[in-house]
Amino acid sequence: MVELDRDVYWDEVYRSRGPELHSWFEAVPETSLAMIGRAALDPGDAVLDVGAGTSALAQLLSQRGFRVTALDVSASAIDQARRRARCDAGAIEWVVADVLTWAAPGRFRLVHDRAVFHFLTDPADRNAYVARLRDRLEPGGQLVLSTFAADGPERCSGQSVARYDAPGLTSELGPGFRIEEVRQETHRTPGGVDQRFISIRARFGTDPRSQAS
Repeated sequence: MVELDRDVYWDEVYRSRGPELHSWFEAVPETSLAMIGRAALDPGDAVLDVGAGTSALAQLLSQRGFRVTALDVSASAIDQARRRARCDAGAIEWVVADVLTWAAPGRFRLVHDRAVFHFLTDPADRNAYVARLRDRLEPGGQLVLSTFAADGPERCSGQSVARYDAPGLTSELGPGFRIEEVRQETHRTPGGVDQRFISIRARFGTDPRSQAS
């Protein structure tokens, strides 16, 4: 079997069915919004949503006054999300790129990922992800990361996935990240299947804002 490139594979996934039928669909991304809310960002802060897909999160964060970049490897997903977003055309920067190779134009106060990290089953890909994460976060910036939990599914959308507990995620992120919040939950898919997730909020390095105060 020939392995498809990530962009080709995920384009086919997003073209195959409506957004509400994907297993990861959330009408409202409540956990992500709650954890980002506890990050205590300032209006105008830059936020990156990795693996944004067709989620409404980018739109909701933009409406809260943040400068949002929505990144996904699938052009189809980004096109659908852009057309569905109820905000000014320039309010969100929509980027079609692979997070492992994307050259970000600047740094972000917060990076959110509910869709990518658990698909990185190759340790080299995870190392590349974390290396780029370190380059893209401001000192004192935060990461809100959700993955399948240790008792979560072994596959998703036809792909093998990695599963984690809090110590496992701490080990993957390595030095410089301090976990400030851990949350576990059960996500009910549109097909009625329960999936266990773990979410963390971690701070990267020392926050110069807190030192200034």
